[in-house]
Amino acid sequence: MHLHILGICGTFMGGLAKIARERGHVVTGCDAQVYPPMSDQLRNLGIQLHEGYDAAQLETYKADLYVVGNAMTRGMPVVEEMLNRGLPYCSGPQWLSEHVLQDKWVLPVAGTHGKSTTASMLAWILAHAGLNPGFLIGGIARNFNMSALATDSPFFVIEADEYDTAFFDKRSKFVWYRPRTAILNNLELDHADIFPDLAAIEKQFHHLVRIVPANGLLVVNGEEAALGRVLERGCWTSVERFGDGQAWSAGPLRADGAFDVRLHGEMQGTVRWELMGEHNRRNALAALAAARHAGVPVARGIEALSLFQGVKRRMEVRGVVNGITVYDDFAHHPTAFATTIAGLRQRVGAQRIVAVFEPRSNTMKLGTMQGALAKSLEAADLVYCHAAHLGWDPAKALAPLSSRAAIYHDIEPMVEALSQVLRSGDHVLVMSNGGFGGIHAKLLQRLGAAHRDAAD
Repeated sequence: MHLHILGICGTFMGGLAKIARERGHVVTGCDAQVYPPMSDQLRNLGIQLHEGYDAAQLETYKADLYVVGNAMTRGMPVVEEMLNRGLPYCSGPQWLSEHVLQDKWVLPVAGTHGKSTTASMLAWILAHAGLNPGFLIGGIARNFNMSALATDSPFFVIEADEYDTAFFDKRSKFVWYRPRTAILNNLELDHADIFPDLAAIEKQFHHLVRIVPANGLLVVNGEEAALGRVLERGCWTSVERFGDGQAWSAGPLRADGAFDVRLHGEMQGTVRWELMGEHNRRNALAALAAARHAGVPVARGIEALSLFQGVKRRMEVRGVVNGITVYDDFAHHPTAFATTIAGLRQRVGAQRIVAVFEPRSNTMKLGTMQGALAKSLEAADLVYCHAAHLGWDPAKALAPLSSRAAIYHDIEPMVEALSQVLRSGDHVLVMSNGGFGGIHAKLLQRLGAAHRDAAD
């Protein structure tokens, strides 16, 4: 078939495009304001991209089926023309469910935070064990150097997003995924543009729980009260919990990032890796539990995790100039800010951490989380906020940080200000779920120029 994907450069739809191409379909797509790494991945696959959402593309790409991403809305010319002509369409999750996930042992990873990293860990454990899993992850897993893969294996790992499916299907995406071994990593308020409160998200997670078969498994964070409430609504599947005091637990995090793994109190082995933070320790426990259900011995899973390289844009070092390290991280929620900074702090000790962030997600733009913002950033030494196009006052939200916080509405002045204050030994943590105007490269370039000028 010829599939034309509307909104092709989103992490989910881009991965779906790759899988469809690998299964022999002709794939084209449209999007606007695309940025790496997804745009690079699609072009490397030879997938033709159309810029924009005009109706004329329906004549250019006369597809057999139009796969509609959840960023598409009524009023977009291509959507209106598709509907007016009565052209065949479906959502991305529906297409995946009907054409890829049939007869698969699906291992979805759900939760507010850590989905991409945990799904990457799980896929890598299965691959290391020789199970050759397919996967679709919302990031580029470094062990695979790709976000999605179609294989003949019965196993398929998928990042299970709770965001709605499409403008015509307001259920969470993950209800389409045919789960057998499901990870519920954590749960708090997010996506405030579509969920009025936490209870509404808990209801969607219960819909996921409802479709896990009795011979499946739920791997659940036992420290999350919200997930406890989800299971109290009804559960028909065996549950294994992870976290402090749970069936799956971890020993203290050592200075080098290593930690012991215990199952029902019995030592299973030690994970030795380069990843930072307590949150990744819990992610690892979840991945080990899910892999064990799929037949991978715990010792083999621990061995795989010691070779795990992480995910692009998750604490990815973008460059080091004159002793100043610049990181890129996908964090876009106060809880993620706090855990990411804490992980880096454990690694760098008393060296300065300079947090640079933009409130870019719909939830952050709405100001839903502004009350938690200052506290989530308090462990950083300096905080720089790019505050363009907000409907709330970031100065007020960051006031508890006093002179440690600075707010800019344009990137170039922010880069210049950073170049003046940074010094050797500093760690610049850039946090955004978007391209952030290429600030990483701009800052590294400016720091390099300043270093050359000083040398001259």
